[in-house]
Amino acid sequence: MQETLKYLEEVIDLRQEKKVRHKMSDIIALVFFAMLANADEWVAIEIFCKEHEKFLKRYLELPNGIPSHDTIQRVFAMVSPEFLQNFQALWNDMLNSDEGEKIKKILAIDGKTQRGNGNKNQKANHIVSAVDENGFCLGEKRVDEKSNEITAIPELLDNLNVKGQIITTDAMGTQIEIVKKIRKKQADYVLALKGNQGNLHDDVKEYFDDPELLAKCEYTKTTEKARGCIEKREYWQTDDIKWLEQKKDWAGLKSIAMTRNTIIKNDVETTEIRYFISSLTLDVNEIARAIRKHWMVESVHWHLDVTFREDSNRTLEKQAAFNLNIIRKLALNVLKIYDAGKKSMSLRMKRFAICTNSEKHIESILNL
Repeated sequence: MQETLKYLEEVIDLRQEKKVRHKMSDIIALVFFAMLANADEWVAIEIFCKEHEKFLKRYLELPNGIPSHDTIQRVFAMVSPEFLQNFQALWNDMLNSDEGEKIKKILAIDGKTQRGNGNKNQKANHIVSAVDENGFCLGEKRVDEKSNEITAIPELLDNLNVKGQIITTDAMGTQIEIVKKIRKKQADYVLALKGNQGNLHDDVKEYFDDPELLAKCEYTKTTEKARGCIEKREYWQTDDIKWLEQKKDWAGLKSIAMTRNTIIKNDVETTEIRYFISSLTLDVNEIARAIRKHWMVESVHWHLDVTFREDSNRTLEKQAAFNLNIIRKLALNVLKIYDAGKKSMSLRMKRFAICTNSEKHIESILNL
C-alpha cells in the first residue's frame, strides 16, 4: 500500500506555487486516512489529522502542519476525479487475485444519488458505479446534470477493462446502444426487463407464462432460511428465441430468463417475478449466479449510506462531493480485506476500531 500511496505525488496541482502551503498529495492522503478512521465530515477530518499529526508526518511531508477543514475541502475540490480513479485502479490491481479463474467475473452496474449534495438550487450528484461480485468498486461516472444513466453507462464502460466479464444492470440500463457497447468491449450481459423496451418485456413474459414452454426451459432453485423467513429463488432459462421479433436489435442476444423469488415470513407469502435478456449461452446456473450477484452493487450503496453516512454529508461543491464518493469506495475496498482483529467484525465496527487505535491500524493497512 505504501508504494501505491507514492502515486499521489504525481497529482497535478494548478494552484499558484508561491501561495501553496499544503501539498495536494498530502491532503488526499489525509482525507483517505481520516475516512478509514470514521471521520466523515470536514471538521472531523481536521480534528482526526491534528490529533495524529506526529504519526502522519512519518508518511507525509505536511510542511506547514495540518490544514484547516476549509482548506482541506477547498483543495480537495480541485483534485481531478480522474486522478483519484487512477489511484483507485492501482489499489484494485493489488486486490485482483482471481486471475486465471475459468469462471466469468460478474460486474454489476447501478446508480446512486448523493442526497446531501442537492438543495433547492441544484440537483444532487447521481453517480453510476461498477462493482464486482466480491463487492469491490472498480469505477464510477458522475452523471451530467442534463443527462441520465443511459448515457453515463457507456462512458463508464469505456474506462474499464471488461473483456470476458458478465455485465448486469437494472432495467434502466437495458438499452440497445448499451448492449452494443458491452459486446464491442467483448463482454457478456444479463439485463433486466421492464416496460421501457417496447414490447420486449411483454413478449418474454408471454413466453414464460406458457406452462408447456416453461417446462422445456433449464431450471434451478435455491432455498435459504434467515432472519425468521424462508426465501426460495427459482430460475428458468431458454435459448429458444428464434420467434422473438426484437432479437436482431439486441447485439449477441442468445437467451432469455425468468426468476421467481418467494419469501415466507410470519406465514405471509410474497412473490416477485422478473425477466431478463442475455448474451449467455444455455447455462441456468451461470445466469442465476449473475442475477444473484447483482445485489453486490446495492450492498455497496447501502454501505455508503449506513457505514459512511454519505447522504448526511452536506458538501454542495459537486466535484468535492464526487471525490469524496471515490475515496469512500476506496476505503470500503480496503476495509473489506483488512483484518481489524476479529474476522466477523462488520465494516462499520472496523471503522470504529481504526478510530480507537488509529496509528496501529493505519500502519497495518499501509503494510498490506
